[in-house]
Amino acid sequence: QVQLVESGGGLVQAGGSLRLSCAASGGTFSRYAIGWFRQAPGKEREFVAAINWRSGGSAYYADSVKGRFTISRDNAKNTVYLQMNSLKPEDTAVYYCAANPFENNKAIGNFIGWGQGTQVTVSS
Repeated sequence: QVQLVESGGGLVQAGGSLRLSCAASGGTFSRYAIGWFRQAPGKEREFVAAINWRSGGSAYYADSVKGRFTISRDNAKNTVYLQMNSLKPEDTAVYYCAANPFENNKAIGNFIGWGQGTQVTVSS
């Protein structure tokens, strides 16, 4: 079964940028859609973005990040990236990636192989 590890989080000022990485091991990476979620203190984990399994596959985003975040994948490197621009304090959260055997699906219950998360903190 695919297992994922996130990296790239950190502290950034509002308006800044970060790029998160999600590296996979086990399973067949290219068969899964990969999604990013985030969880802020005291809040439920929420969908951020996902990308379908073919290289260059379609991507979809939460309304709150459209136009600011870009998800991409490199199946040769078994890695998915989340480029985050124009960051806001409300983007502060632990960011997780996970795999979904279904395309175009945001349901958190369908995602597997959750990583430990990476902290993103945006200061005002």
